Amino acid sequence: MSTSIPIDIPDAFAASYGRNNASGRAWIAALPALAADFLDRWTLRPEGHAWHGMASLVLPVTRADGTPAVLKLQQVTEDSIGAALGLRVWNGNGVVRLLDHDPDTGTMLLERLDAARPLSSVADDGTAMRILAELMARLVAVPAPQGLRHLADIAAAMLDEVPRAVPALRDPAEQRLVRTCAAAVAELIGEPGDRLLHWDLHYDNILAGRREPWLAIDPEPLAGDPGFELLPAMDNRWEEVVATGDVTGAVLRRFDLLTEVLGLDRQRATGWTLGRVLQNALWDIEDGKTSLEPAQVAIAAALLRR
Repeated sequence: MSTSIPIDIPDAFAASYGRNNASGRAWIAALPALAADFLDRWTLRPEGHAWHGMASLVLPVTRADGTPAVLKLQQVTEDSIGAALGLRVWNGNGVVRLLDHDPDTGTMLLERLDAARPLSSVADDGTAMRILAELMARLVAVPAPQGLRHLADIAAAMLDEVPRAVPALRDPAEQRLVRTCAAAVAELIGEPGDRLLHWDLHYDNILAGRREPWLAIDPEPLAGDPGFELLPAMDNRWEEVVATGDVTGAVLRRFDLLTEVLGLDRQRATGWTLGRVLQNALWDIEDGKTSLEPAQVAIAAALLRR
């Protein structure tokens, strides 16, 4: 099927993707031709406007047999390179189904979900968090396949970076917190786990589906301990946590629900959640920040008070 329908690249996506990044700008320039190539190659008909996240463009399409799907276009990066492998191993169990994949370009054909109905549209936080936790439990029940990044290597690299990174923080209390998080990781690094982790499971990465009520999207698969999976869920809708007037209590309620549903040892999960705070802190410092995100500080403090 040859298509003459133009592929519109949203201006905001093009601007954010190409900012200070020559390879990103080149990829954006080539994106219309890449999309047209895969529409032809996989016999797809465009249907509706494209949408995008931080790193990918998603085009609603219909397959030759009439099945609705989406064409996901993204650069091959360290974060995205394992996505297709993870999706194949999960095989649609709690997660969007992979229909086709081109490893050279990272392009994926995925089942169509309802992008207008993320889990964040569920008003009651307790209900939404339990849905997320039950999906997460299904995902981490699967052993990680060979070929993915491993938490052991990521944790070792973080510990190596801490002495250089900590002095960039202005607040001595935040410096101490980062060192405390590093100490927690150092205690656990010998047992990094072997589960298949999504690594970015929060409300907006869960969409309503037809095959199941809710399905996860956009994994960045990693082999490791499920405790390293919890933080993106815990700082969802942070303004609502603050509005409770009891941030510590709200954080611990979320943590307890997640660990209960996943069947995790809470002490171990605390350590790996502090590891995730450490990872975010190091990323922020690398980006030139001199203070930590308040939500991250509050979550770490709540867990350390227990």
